[in-house]
Amino acid sequence: MHGPGEPDLFGAAAQDRLERRGPLADRLRPRTLDEVVGQEQLLGPGRPLRALVDADRLSSVILWGPPGTGKTTIARLVAEASSKAFVPLSAVTATVKDIRQTAAEAEHRLGAHGQGTILFLDEIHRFTKAQQDALLPSVETGLLVLVGATTENPYFEVNPPLLSRSTLFRLEPLDGDALTELARRGLAAEGADADDDALAHLVDRSGGDGRHLLTSLEVAVALAAGRAGSGPVHVALVDAEGALGASPVRYGRDDHYDVVSAFIKSIRGSDPDAALHWLARMVEAGEDPRFIARRLVVAASEDIGMADPLALVVADAAARAVEFVGFPEARINLAQAAVHLALAPKSNAAYAGLEAALGDVRSGPVGEVPAHLRDASYRGAARLGHGRGYRYPHGEPGAWVDQQYLPDELLGTVYYRPTAEGAEARLAARWRERRGEVRPEGPGDGETGGP
Repeated sequence: MHGPGEPDLFGAAAQDRLERRGPLADRLRPRTLDEVVGQEQLLGPGRPLRALVDADRLSSVILWGPPGTGKTTIARLVAEASSKAFVPLSAVTATVKDIRQTAAEAEHRLGAHGQGTILFLDEIHRFTKAQQDALLPSVETGLLVLVGATTENPYFEVNPPLLSRSTLFRLEPLDGDALTELARRGLAAEGADADDDALAHLVDRSGGDGRHLLTSLEVAVALAAGRAGSGPVHVALVDAEGALGASPVRYGRDDHYDVVSAFIKSIRGSDPDAALHWLARMVEAGEDPRFIARRLVVAASEDIGMADPLALVVADAAARAVEFVGFPEARINLAQAAVHLALAPKSNAAYAGLEAALGDVRSGPVGEVPAHLRDASYRGAARLGHGRGYRYPHGEPGAWVDQQYLPDELLGTVYYRPTAEGAEARLAARWRERRGEVRPEGPGDGETGGP
């Protein structure tokens, strides 16, 4: 070990090695579509994107996928396999003026040489609506064949008219086999080998991101070379661990919606382990804790409701804790609320009843407020008959009286259909008894039910 203030010789050797070469990911960039690792669902023989490329009939496409899945590489190879000219732009730096200039050059190229133009637009989600609108006419006429690449859900980020004129291809994170093949290519290019556990560690921690894998592998090889001196370079687990360090959590806008969807569905499905997993993903990715708290408050009523009326109280308390305590401590309150909601018995009867009532209200006339329910507090209301015949429940035994509350046109309509879960079973049984209905037998006879 080196002491304080002493140079880390292995680290210095690794840094020097990295600076003397181009990035491994660039050196291993495929030269043909056949060399692309993964994405067989798009590029395999006869698959959709490959078929369009082989026939040189490519129209505008959007390539959507996580980082490191080959979007830019595929776009360039698609262009090279085509007879069209290839013009790359980055949505980060390109302007409306650049788009118009590209369109003008494409028009000249088509008129002078009969050659079409493929415009590759990286990070198309960074384009504003005005920039996308400027691009639309050229795409619409076919003057420009757009190949857009994005890590974000194009349904959120790309203008509908532009998206409707493009074919959407989704690239998947690279699986273990594809990443292992990519790592072996990287080792061969570096003239190194690796222990199986080191290779597996790099693959497992790359999160389906080929670029991240190759970058980490390059650092691991440099660390191993520093240890080896002039001998053969052999990557051990310690090198892989040193190269990876802390792996960042990938969390784009699309992940935001997908992860919170998985979180709520895990609570609805009464799986506390899954709920905690997705909560951890959101917390680690820096999700706004107030957003998480709001989703818990909604879930407490939408999915649990009267089966556990305290669920809403718990969720609301967690939301207040986020404001009062703040992060990072409030993550503990969110975890308690998530587990409570996951373990609680489930009922969406109140929510379903509201939706049914809204359906009637929206469908047309649903009747007037019965006279005995109308406001009788103002002068002249009595002459109109408002409140006449109304019976005050608190003046009756049990604080309940059998009287009409729905409009005449909806008399007898049932919206609320309670479940036999948790507290709802007991409360509904009492409600049915008051109405003179036969109490159902079975699980609804008591406070039963659970996750």
